[in-house]
Amino acid sequence: MKSTLGTALIGSLLFAGAALAAGPAVQETTQRDVNQQQRIEQGLQSGQLSTKEAGQLERQQSRIDQTEARDIKRDGKLTGADQAQINRMQNNASSNIYKDKHNDVTGNPNSKSSERMQADVQRNVNQQKRIEQGEKSGSLTNREAASLEHGQAKVDRKEANAAANGHVGAREQKNIQKSENKQSARIYKKKHNAKVS
Repeated sequence: MKSTLGTALIGSLLFAGAALAAGPAVQETTQRDVNQQQRIEQGLQSGQLSTKEAGQLERQQSRIDQTEARDIKRDGKLTGADQAQINRMQNNASSNIYKDKHNDVTGNPNSKSSERMQADVQRNVNQQKRIEQGEKSGSLTNREAASLEHGQAKVDRKEANAAANGHVGAREQKNIQKSENKQSARIYKKKHNAKVS
């Protein structure tokens, strides 16, 4: 009995060690993406972030999504070094969100420009949650999630470009929404194909 219990315990420890050595789960990076987007949206809604600040933060999110896509697409997983780089980028973005929300610059959450940006960032939150749910359920492979992160990076970049001057116009939002709709369709298609993780 002791031998069987000891063997099972050693086997469990070896399995856990192997899982840790392979690097943290890809889902952790997606969850962090969701959290960062929610903080940006909350900052816009409260007036702690101006449209321009939110645009700068979205540019940073675009770079993070692009890095995730590149690193995961390479072999379907994140190495420890990949995860460390992404963590540094996300920590830097988190710090910038905090700084921007607590500086002297404020936004008008009721302005049309801010409302447009709020709607776009809320859509980012929703898209990232759908990707995360697909990863957790197994309906998205890591490589499919990487491809979708690449799409999110494009959407984030469009939002950043639109907000660069501190104002998001109706035409700019329409262009962003077109990209968001395309990304939404891609998420649906990848979650409902025959590939599973």
